[in-house]
Amino acid sequence: MPSTFQAMVVTQPKPGQFQRGIVTRNLDDLPAGEVLIRVRYSSLNYKDALSASGNRGVTRRYPHTPGIDAAGEVLESVSPDFSPGDAVIVSCYDLGMNTSGGFAQCIRVPAKWVMPLPAGLTLRESMIYGTAGFTAAQSVDRLERHPVLPDQGKVLVTGATGGVGSMAVAMLALSGFTVAAVTGKPEQEPFLRDLGAQEIVLREKSIDRSARMLLKEKWAGVIDTVGGDILATAIKSTRYGGAVTCCGNVASPDLPLNVYPFILRGISLIGIDSAECPMAVRIPIWHKIATCWRLPNLERVTTEISLKELDQHIEHILQGKQKGRVILNLDA
Repeated sequence: MPSTFQAMVVTQPKPGQFQRGIVTRNLDDLPAGEVLIRVRYSSLNYKDALSASGNRGVTRRYPHTPGIDAAGEVLESVSPDFSPGDAVIVSCYDLGMNTSGGFAQCIRVPAKWVMPLPAGLTLRESMIYGTAGFTAAQSVDRLERHPVLPDQGKVLVTGATGGVGSMAVAMLALSGFTVAAVTGKPEQEPFLRDLGAQEIVLREKSIDRSARMLLKEKWAGVIDTVGGDILATAIKSTRYGGAVTCCGNVASPDLPLNVYPFILRGISLIGIDSAECPMAVRIPIWHKIATCWRLPNLERVTTEISLKELDQHIEHILQGKQKGRVILNLDA
């Protein structure tokens, strides 16, 4: 077993100044936990980029290794639930936030954060989905259980070229829904149509500034990943009895809205949380990802990078330039 490993570490040399670098760490540097894992793949999420930039709302203490996703093999376990060699996933909880995360070749975590790799997925494929795919799958699942059905009309996905959005578009299309995709990147229309979007809505057309309480009914359901005015407009445009899921706030955490869509149209606003989602919910959703929502076009949404390339991709996602999913190969 190796005593050292490579990791990205974010440091704070001066107040308000943060630096990222690849360093060699010792296993003894890792926090306490029942399961030690050799990480093979991780993924890059917006929350990771915030942590890597010194965002105190995500990570309180530095130096720190971000990475809310990790997939690999168990090296050591004091839990009877796992044995050396087991293929496992750790996704969300406190990983990569205030616990040393998946942008490293080794992690040590509580056993309750660890789940077996779902049958039918490789470690690499599991990280193409990662938290983004899991969040998208939760969103689709909640719409279907509302229920929002394919024959009821179009489903809108906002932030559609991002990790959650692109996965949601593909999963909805695979489930037979007609999908409208919101993007601020018109050059990405071929990418979105390849995922299964049948209508492209430019970002500026997705925001209503009229201050009307309700808008023309357009959507049977909505998967929103951005928040703010786009979410408010989508809610006001949802059909009677429809459902809207909400999982992000990159546009704004504020929701400029009145109660009329809810009390006059009976619309449901459903919050989606992945960080603390219990295993009793998490494992069945991952089973759906590995079976009925196993996407045929995974590689078309995937960019694979090494630790050395990670810094530039963190900047890309902060600038809104990421397309699809970026996965980190810890052996590259």
